[in-house]
Amino acid sequence: MKRLSCSRTVAGLLYLCFACIGIEASVHEYAGERFATKGNAFVVHAGSEGIYSSVPTPSETNSQTSTNGESYIRFEKVTFRRDKEFANFSSGPVHAIVFEVEDRQTIGGSAYGGQRAVCCSADLAKLGVCSEGEIIHRPSTENPGWPQAVSVSFGVEELAAMLPSKSIQITKTGMYNMYFIHCDPKLKGLVVDGKTVWKNPAGYLPGRMAPLMNFYGFMSFAFLILGIFWFFQYARFWREVLPLQNCITLVITLGMFEMTLWYFEYAEFNETGIRPTGITMWAVTSGSVKRTVARLIILMVAMGYGVVRPTLGGLTSKVVMLGVTFFVATEVLELVENVGAVSDLSGKARLFLVLPVAVLDAFFILWIFTSLSATLNKLQARRMLVKLDIYRKYTNALAVAVIVSVGWICYELYFKSTDIYNEKWQTAWIIPAFWQALSFSLLCVICVLWAPSQSSTRYAYSGDASEEFDKDDTNLTLIKPAPLPSKDVRSVPEARPLQGGNGVPNGDMEEEKTE
Repeated sequence: MKRLSCSRTVAGLLYLCFACIGIEASVHEYAGERFATKGNAFVVHAGSEGIYSSVPTPSETNSQTSTNGESYIRFEKVTFRRDKEFANFSSGPVHAIVFEVEDRQTIGGSAYGGQRAVCCSADLAKLGVCSEGEIIHRPSTENPGWPQAVSVSFGVEELAAMLPSKSIQITKTGMYNMYFIHCDPKLKGLVVDGKTVWKNPAGYLPGRMAPLMNFYGFMSFAFLILGIFWFFQYARFWREVLPLQNCITLVITLGMFEMTLWYFEYAEFNETGIRPTGITMWAVTSGSVKRTVARLIILMVAMGYGVVRPTLGGLTSKVVMLGVTFFVATEVLELVENVGAVSDLSGKARLFLVLPVAVLDAFFILWIFTSLSATLNKLQARRMLVKLDIYRKYTNALAVAVIVSVGWICYELYFKSTDIYNEKWQTAWIIPAFWQALSFSLLCVICVLWAPSQSSTRYAYSGDASEEFDKDDTNLTLIKPAPLPSKDVRSVPEARPLQGGNGVPNGDMEEEKTE
């Protein structure tokens, strides 16, 4: 109980930390973002998202603020600020440059095959291709009018310069990047405030995430169908329900909540462009709890809990510790990935958070299959044929799931290694969707194998049978007692071989009576 209270405390602290952060999404906010040196330029990455194209109507073509049913990137009060001590001169332009990833080669250049530079150098200026101190960009051959650049300069004694409020219409589907760039070394300490709004024709969801809203809607319906089946069986045979089946009921309930919360979270995100903090945190937490409980159930079943052993004994504390550690690691990863600024480029910090979860998952798999091997050996030695059959099916399902998972991980690594610039963003949603579909499929298999029924008790642990077999796991029959010397005394009936899957001797005492 102390460990559980500690995990709740950690989760609460994480909530407070993330609640203090500005929750952003397709509305990208900049609050004092500082420019970083990249080569000979000073840069702020303002966002990257996949956007589907829209074709504006003739009446909207000349309107810079038209937004109905359009896809666009809009600047809203984007302001650059400099320190007062550096305000005694007029500056070079500060640019906001927007380009599609296929046009990345149109940004920057090099003189005589040297290092590529974003700002025009003295050597390039001598070649007459640009003016020194300006940003180098050339028109795209595939997308006329792109890249798009908006700029503003500081006058003498001016401390702030604001970009004009305008919308850039997106007429070609692609992965778009925005950078704030300047080439003036005298603009030390320059920061940017304001926001930009990125919109797809169907709403504010980033293009990579847009298909996930429909996917979670479908998964909510799938969990509903599974829940109806399971709760119907549960209600019919509630007197025969085992503790293990109660745990499966908990996983199904958490799964229904998780899928529904994710659907409403994406729907709200799509409507407003700002991620709803409360729904997101509930969805993340319910998903983390569900994954933790599911892994613990799989592990406990593999150990034979409730089937060949009544308790986990001394392993209980280790199992609980592993579960709490996995929950905390998963919760932190999901919070970092889903709460805060959302862009179609994954953050590098996520890589460091994925590693602990992957290690814990590997430990779960190793422990599960080691325990399954021991349990199968016990069931086979004890001739518990019904339980042995269901455990073999259970083992086969887990083995298939692990093999498919390893194969998908290899594909995911290949996918990401060959998509450096996120050009495959339109199919990237399949990667997180696959893991949800795989876990749901495994849950369905478990529900079929362990569904409540009239004969649920045949899966249950039998204390008497276990005590008999614990004396000698290799004995398959009880020892026949020696005959009594007197013929007048009724002979002791011969013990029969064990029958049935629960290891309980089956015999009719009336038939065994002697005259």
